[in-house]
Parts: sequence; structure tokens; C-alpha cells
Amino acid sequence: MRPGLNSVILIVFLLLLDLYVFQAVRAMVYMSAPRVRNVTYSVYWAVSAICVIMIALLPYINWHNWPATLKSYLMAIFMGLVVAKLLVTLFLLIDDVRRGVIWIIRKVSGAPVADTSTVVSGLSRSQFINRLGLITGGAFFGTLMYGFSNKYNYRIHKVKLKFDQLPAAFKGLRIVQISDIHSGSFANRDAVLKGIKMINAQKPDLVLFTGDLVNDRAVEMDEWIDVFSQVKAPMGVYSTLGNHDYGDYFPWPDKTPNGYSAMQHENLEALKAVHGKLGWKLMMNENVILDRNGDKIALLGIENWSAIKRFPRYGDLKRAYEGTEQIPFKILLSHDPTHWDAQVRTEYPDIDLMLAGHTHGMQFGIEIPGLKWSPAQYFYKEWAGLYKKKTQFLYVNRGFGFLGYPGRVGILPEITVIDLV
Repeated sequence: MRPGLNSVILIVFLLLLDLYVFQAVRAMVYMSAPRVRNVTYSVYWAVSAICVIMIALLPYINWHNWPATLKSYLMAIFMGLVVAKLLVTLFLLIDDVRRGVIWIIRKVSGAPVADTSTVVSGLSRSQFINRLGLITGGAFFGTLMYGFSNKYNYRIHKVKLKFDQLPAAFKGLRIVQISDIHSGSFANRDAVLKGIKMINAQKPDLVLFTGDLVNDRAVEMDEWIDVFSQVKAPMGVYSTLGNHDYGDYFPWPDKTPNGYSAMQHENLEALKAVHGKLGWKLMMNENVILDRNGDKIALLGIENWSAIKRFPRYGDLKRAYEGTEQIPFKILLSHDPTHWDAQVRTEYPDIDLMLAGHTHGMQFGIEIPGLKWSPAQYFYKEWAGLYKKKTQFLYVNRGFGFLGYPGRVGILPEITVIDLV
């Protein structure tokens, strides 16, 4: 389907949605002063017109070169408005179906039906449902706007893990895990530096990064190398790649019909070099043996490997595993948590701990004592925090950065501190 046709379909859908929701807006201010009604109607349709004009212009604008911050805010506001209107629509549909059923019963039976316009707190039933819909949609949109203030609101999650097979010299080892930096989304240097200071304040022995350093391109890191190179640990900083690091989602102008792009290849090589500039050891389907007072543990790191077909599978765990067979304790860095159930647990039961990221916890959810929920759970069985099956552990980091929606609601950016005991 051509991009222009897609835009037309989307515009028609949005206009129909706006017309339907306008019923509730009009009913809300029907008894208000003329000036209030006129201002309300003008603002409503002005916002709608701006959205339609932007969509109409998209096929003719190279929006990939727009500032990342501007793009993310515009997209978040647009999607927030659409979802809010869909929520209002749900309430309107319920009321329309209710009134339709009553009308049909009256027509078919000819018998009188109880008046459904009974006043509830001074409102008719339809008015009450319409207002409830507007309040629900408005609350959702307001929550998304509030979430903008949380995108740098870093939280430290501390976990203590006990392993019988952990060599004595590594008892008390402190690991800091970070993931999903997405540097192309950042716009506040001081806020990010605050997060870096929080990492170093944990005094980690080892720092592990589990992928997605950028959104698409290596140049996103140019202004952040001096910031993230401040992350230090006595035993080193090790990293791996995530699905966004390969540039697979960027429209490279030289891409051939078979999918090859020399520019994309150069971008990946440049990104690998960035890890070196940071002082991080990038692990590409390989392992390193860490030695402490003669005791040894293995650290394995692989490229992106996902059980979900639309994400790349470049990782080679068999290759990374070679040479670690006799090492009593193993930690795996693998960006996508679906890798754990799909291969790690079934084929490598002696990998004691896998660290992943990728999901961001959808940057939206609820985490309070007794309740942990996010839309992410409908796509990923393991989506945030610690998981255990038999003797193996998986920890899914909620992400240091953000992508798409420039904010966080409930699921805040995370710095993970893991103490091995």
C-alpha cells in the first residue's frame, strides 16, 4: 500500500473519530455560555486540523532528520490524543448500544419500556456516560503528559542473589546492570549525568550493559561519549548489542532490493568503535573468564537474539559458550528476554544468570506493593525484574533511556544493582 493512500485512510479514520467524540464535547458544553461553547469548539477542531495537516504532509517531509526530541514529543501527543479519543468512543458506543437496544425493544414489542433518561446526580444517564468518557480520556491524556517529567527519574533496584555454585572469591560481587540507553532520545545533559553519578555511587565491581545504545545511528552518541565514558568499575564495563543498534529501522538511502546497505554496515562498525571509545568491552558472541584470587566465573555476551520473528537473530550462543564448559558459574548478556525460555533454559541449563532489557516495561504501567502491571506483559512473559525457573535466574532491566514516548508512567528508568552472595 502506497504511503499516500495510508495517509488518506488515516486522515479519514481520524476525522470520523473526531466527529463521533465531538458529540460528547458538544453535550458537555451545551448549556454553557456562547463564548465558552465557541472557544471549546474552536480548540477542539483546531487540534484536529493540525493533526490532519501533519499527517497529510508526512509523505513529503524527511522527518527522519528532525530533532529526535521534537519527533518524540509530537508523536507522543498525537498518539495520546488518539488513544484518549478511542477511550471516549468506547463510552459513547456503550451508550449508543444501550439506547439502540431500548429502541428495538420498543419497536418490536410495542410495550412501554422504563424511561432510561433517569437523572443520576442531576444528569441524564446519557449525559453521565458521556462525561465519564470524557473524564476517562482526559485523565489518560493528562497522565501521559505528566509522564514527560519522569523520563530522567532514575530508580535503583537492588537484588541479592544466592548461588551455591558461586566461587568463594566472588561472594559479595556487586554488579550494576544498565540497558536500553537510546542516546538519540536524550535532550538533557545534566539529567543524564545525574544518572551516571548514581551508577558510580553504587561502587560496582562490574558494570554490564545489555544493548540498545542508540535508536538507529552511531552519530547519536557523538555528544554523549564524554558522559557515558564516566561509567567505571574495577573489573571493567562489558556490553552487547540490542536490536536498535544495527540500524535495521532506519531508511538508508543506498539500500538495495536485497536489503544490503553499505551505509548501514559502516554505521554498525562506527557503533562498535563507540563502545571502545567509552572504554567498554563489546561482546560479540564471545566470552571472557573473570579471575579473582584464583577462582573463575564466565561472562558471556551475544548479539541480539529474539524468539519473536520481527526482531533480528544475530546472536550465536554456541560460539559464545565455547571454552566455558568447566567454569562453575556463568553470566549471560543477551538483550532480548525471550531468548531465556527459547534457548538458554532448554539448551544451556548451566548458565546461572541471564541479564536482559529490551521491553522498557513499555514505559507505562503500575508497580506498587501487591500489583505489577504493564501492557508489556501481553507481549513478553518476562518483562521487568527478576525471574527464576529451577536454578536459573533472569533479570530484565526496565531501561535507562526511552524510545518513542518521551516519558515514563509508573515504570521508571532503572539502574539495577545485583549483589551475588
